[in-house]
Amino acid sequence: MLSKSIEKALNKQIRIEAESSQVYLAMAVWAEVKGLEGISNFMYDHSDEEREHMLKLIKFVNERGGHAHISELAAPSVEFSSFQVMFEKLLEHEISVSQSINELVHSSLQEKDYATHNFIQWYVSEQIEEEATARTILDKVNMIGDDKGGLYLFDRDIQQLNINSAAAEDIE
Repeated sequence: MLSKSIEKALNKQIRIEAESSQVYLAMAVWAEVKGLEGISNFMYDHSDEEREHMLKLIKFVNERGGHAHISELAAPSVEFSSFQVMFEKLLEHEISVSQSINELVHSSLQEKDYATHNFIQWYVSEQIEEEATARTILDKVNMIGDDKGGLYLFDRDIQQLNINSAAAEDIE
């Protein structure tokens, strides 16, 4: 059974994951309108992934005797001065999500809720991967600068981007 404070913290994270889905969706739309099909498809896929993260939390809360809440969401930015600025905002967003996950880990340990702590470890690993992906993309975008040819190639290649972070590797 979840304590009320852990349930509240998990519901806060549900909202954050839903807002993350919206952030990626807004970026997908912006990129699509700018003719950046590869970037938009990447963002649409990540929007779906963030929604799955939200659903995983909802199921966990309900299965542990809590009540998941669906709340209103903060509207994401829908305009960006450049694709570089968009990816900078994305990295900032992922760092803030990681901070929220870390607070949830801390709360679960304080309350000795080891089931929640164990469950949240998946999100800790996922955030390492999300931040690594955002940093790698931003590094590539910074290398491109204002080169239109570089942007064309980046847009085409981003769909194949596969980041192998230390957390995602299988330990054998």
